[in-house]
Amino acid sequence: MQPLESNPSPNSSPTPLFTDPLPKRAFPTTAVAIAAVAVAILVTLLVLMSRRHEATPPPNTLLPAAAYAPNLVLTDVHMSESSSMSGGKLLYVEGHIANRGTATVTGVTVQVVFSNDVKMPPQMEAGPLNLIYMRQPYVDTRPVSASPLAPGAEADFRLAFDDVNDSWNQQMPQIRITQVATR
Repeated sequence: MQPLESNPSPNSSPTPLFTDPLPKRAFPTTAVAIAAVAVAILVTLLVLMSRRHEATPPPNTLLPAAAYAPNLVLTDVHMSESSSMSGGKLLYVEGHIANRGTATVTGVTVQVVFSNDVKMPPQMEAGPLNLIYMRQPYVDTRPVSASPLAPGAEADFRLAFDDVNDSWNQQMPQIRITQVATR
């Protein structure tokens, strides 16, 4: 019997039994922290720059009418009230809007001015004008962008308010069209 000799073939490499393990790779926390700080600074700068362009008027400032506003005619404007489940009151201002211009209207922002008789500044509320698209089983609205008003088109609208001051004189508020988006 011959002793078994291990002749490694020239193509095979010896199996290292006692070699040092590969060093563990460390998570690059420093690089990630620097990148996170850079992103935070960039986002902050973008937010600050965008606010510079949007000058918001002080509260209770009467806003100018939009350039396209004369082409939007509001008629049959009336008010109604309802009680909410929480015991508060909701005031609705409803009416009809007609686009007498040449552009399709995709958005309307209004400012509603609630006057009073106690020589205090009036309450002014601004928000989007919503169109009524369903009346049964209840009145449901959607923004003008969901149902743009083509030239010559007409629709009913509704504005809802839940926080009108008690000093309001209960007269029809003034509705001013302050922004109009068209295409």
